[in-house]
Amino acid sequence: MSVRLKGVIRGTIGALSGAALLVCPVPALSLERLVFSAPAASPELLKSLQASSLSVQAKADGETDPLSLFAAARADYGRLVGALYSEGYYSGVIHILVDGREAAEIAPLEAPTSIREIRIEVQPGPLFRFSAARMKPYAKGTELPSDYRDTLPAKSAAIVAAASAGVEGWRNTGHPKADVAGQDIVADHRSATVASEIVLEPGPLARFGTIRMTGQERMKERRLAKIAGFPTGEIYSPAELKKVAARLRDTGVFRSVAVSEADALGPGDTLDVDVVLVEEKLRRFGFGAELSSTEGLNLSGYWLHRNLFGGAERLRVDGAVTQIGSSGNAVGYSLGARIDRPATPVTDASAFLAFGMDKSELFATTLTSTEFSFGLTRGFGDYLHAEAGLSYASINADYPFGARSYERLALPVSLTWDKRDNVLDTAHGYYLQTVATPFLGFGRTGSGIRLSGDLRGYRGLGTDDRLVLAGRMQFGTVVGPALLDTPPDYLFASGGGGTVRGQPYQSLGSTITQGAVTTTTGGMSFAGLTGEARFAVTDTIGAVAFYDAGFISDAELMGGTGRWHSGAGIGARYNTGIGPIRLDIGVPVSGGSGGVQFYIGIGQAF
Repeated sequence: MSVRLKGVIRGTIGALSGAALLVCPVPALSLERLVFSAPAASPELLKSLQASSLSVQAKADGETDPLSLFAAARADYGRLVGALYSEGYYSGVIHILVDGREAAEIAPLEAPTSIREIRIEVQPGPLFRFSAARMKPYAKGTELPSDYRDTLPAKSAAIVAAASAGVEGWRNTGHPKADVAGQDIVADHRSATVASEIVLEPGPLARFGTIRMTGQERMKERRLAKIAGFPTGEIYSPAELKKVAARLRDTGVFRSVAVSEADALGPGDTLDVDVVLVEEKLRRFGFGAELSSTEGLNLSGYWLHRNLFGGAERLRVDGAVTQIGSSGNAVGYSLGARIDRPATPVTDASAFLAFGMDKSELFATTLTSTEFSFGLTRGFGDYLHAEAGLSYASINADYPFGARSYERLALPVSLTWDKRDNVLDTAHGYYLQTVATPFLGFGRTGSGIRLSGDLRGYRGLGTDDRLVLAGRMQFGTVVGPALLDTPPDYLFASGGGGTVRGQPYQSLGSTITQGAVTTTTGGMSFAGLTGEARFAVTDTIGAVAFYDAGFISDAELMGGTGRWHSGAGIGARYNTGIGPIRLDIGVPVSGGSGGVQFYIGIGQAF
């Protein structure tokens, strides 16, 4: 004999709530005892049942109102049946006793005025398995859930997931109004099996119609349409619709972007789309600070305008004062401005113009530079971004043996693959950036190419990723010119918060001799290795152990004369909810003679 399933039992809370108005108030007595028994259930099923129970939640919350407790007990019949069905148990028996009386047999108008004990007894019965797990028709490429298969446990959750996957499969092939036309689900209690057949209605193949955007106040409609890049006339695709929303969000102009499809197809099987926009504030500013025992205090800030000319042009002005109070180095500064214009020249590209000037110390050399640049950036999918530009820089280097000027024209090209789950506090994913910068020198400045790479990987372990292992490898080299002919801002140094913690800031470089003067300057090649173990002590406090190593050589491609140094230490993190506040304490391990170094900043070290 077979039983056709029609639905899940539901408790009648509405009638009970109405009856509550007829009951005279009495002093509430607390629930003294809650017994939850499911002796034949596996630990996983028991946990699922308890998680679905409102009575268990009421007990945990210290609920004392008898009407609320009685309502929770009545509602638990349906909730527990749903939990059993979800795990593949279709012949369960449930008893919920309120002070010894079956809750389902107590009339709402006779709700108890006090409840001392609730006893829940669940007999799951046998685990049902699929005798047949079918779907028709399904679109090519549809990925059904792995637990919707013949002979596997017949979880109702698997049936629901399969139906959703089937509909999504048709939507992905251009059928936006695909739906479930019917379900034939039969449970045979004699054999403890379920035969399931899901019938889909694909609906017509559709094309994108028109897009209607509302809520914009300061944006020019022509620019808004180009940024969105809505593919009118093309075959419907949920992925393309997500791209439209992502392009609008990425401008930073909008606080929210809500996309909705029309309820019905229009003429010629076209689908119109509505987009409701809420604009963000035009301006924003921020600041940051980092403190190191040798680098001193670094202060930075920025001012941002999100929509300068009504076309989502983003203007950002950055400034910084560095090495305040550092040992042996003069105070440095930087000031720069950059304007980005999205959808230029095409929808998925942006154009930028930038200007910067700064003064810094590189060992015993004072560098003062001015740079102008422009270029294009473009995204390829969700994770890959490319940028190419043209820049001109003029640099004055005040060496101990005399001053020297550099001029260069460069063509930097970068590729960035970013799959981190959280930029400020990553637990999973990886990050890879590669940069190639051919440059042409003028006057005494050499020509060549600068190459660099930055690879980071993260792996979370344990419950809620309480332990995260993080690693980083850095590489850089300049090929072509001699050391003294290389623009000094293209040289490499190691030591400090961004390379080797525990070693003094920029303590490792290369030496150069001019006449009778020998001085330290940056190197032609660099390699860096970093490893961290990050452990969450509480939800807000974390601890870190790290080991860093760096290598500098005075020739291209790691040739010539080179040296390693390393450092190690421990750190603490305080999670602010946005990103962690960082405190690291490091000491030299090899290749250096500095003392204890400490670093304070916002966000993880990498």
